[in-house]
Amino acid sequence: MIQVYLTKADFKECERTVAKTNGLHVTTSLYKTNIESLKIHNSKGYVEVLPYMGQIIWDLNFNNTCLKLHNIFDMPREANTIIDTYGCFAFHSGLLANGCPSPEDNHPMHGEFSVAKMDDVYLEITEDSIKVVSVYHYCKGFGFNYIAKPSVTLKKDETNIEIKMEVTNLTATKMPLQYMCHMNYAYFDDAIISSNISDSAFKLRTSIPSHVHPTEKWLAYNEKLKELEKEGKTLSILNNKEFYDPEIVFMADNLQDYEKHAVFEMTNKDNQTMFSEFSTLDFNSATRWIMHNADLKVAAFALPATCRPEGFKAAEKANTLIYLDTNETKVFTVKTGMR
Repeated sequence: MIQVYLTKADFKECERTVAKTNGLHVTTSLYKTNIESLKIHNSKGYVEVLPYMGQIIWDLNFNNTCLKLHNIFDMPREANTIIDTYGCFAFHSGLLANGCPSPEDNHPMHGEFSVAKMDDVYLEITEDSIKVVSVYHYCKGFGFNYIAKPSVTLKKDETNIEIKMEVTNLTATKMPLQYMCHMNYAYFDDAIISSNISDSAFKLRTSIPSHVHPTEKWLAYNEKLKELEKEGKTLSILNNKEFYDPEIVFMADNLQDYEKHAVFEMTNKDNQTMFSEFSTLDFNSATRWIMHNADLKVAAFALPATCRPEGFKAAEKANTLIYLDTNETKVFTVKTGMR
């Protein structure tokens, strides 16, 4: 394996190749908003990462199909929270707190990490894969101290990527950890969602975050979904898009009770199948987020997480917070893309 360390000087407005191996190559560029972009290409497509901005995965494209949500952002933008630049395929929600904060919470939307400024970036290159690793040292006086290393790996001729998050607690006391791998897949009309996790595991979200503004039509549709839930079923065919505004959200808890390895799929009318796989020993919860309007079209069929994305206080109350001991490391892995 070869390691190649990058600096911000390697990112210019004109795209250029910075690394190449058998069937794979890496290009860098700089958006007009001064945000660095790195693409790993293979014969099937590419993954685009913002290596210095939370290692956000901005785009994922295989077999000439864009897999990320339809949105209003034509490029990434400087941001204090993820909603300031919500045009990405995936981001890391957490790590000290995750999800939509309740009125009792004091953390930003989806946590402190999602748009954090990374300290270092490097590539790990083998004969058949390229991985981009970002390093972030969070250190707060009278607070917590941790090192996080998110990474994305693309292999030769594959149509999927491996997303990892490695977190090490450097604080002299135990540290709370909440994490969600927030993958915003594109919406496809009449797509079918399936999983090896029982439909009965998914429960319609009953709380309404401050950013959701219910309509009478939406409330009536939610009542129909509740009746479906009583039958042990859930939304599995995307054929009612007029009801997916505002968002429809389902949550599944205690995934370990169903399978050790969770597999979620979404198949569109062109018979293209998107998937996400992960260990339920690491991710014991999953969220399904569906939304369709003129500005945003998304079918996040599986968002793996350590707990529900309802903020720190909710997780604390539900006893679903993870705690890392001093110098303890936790690694999360998701495989996702196209079959």
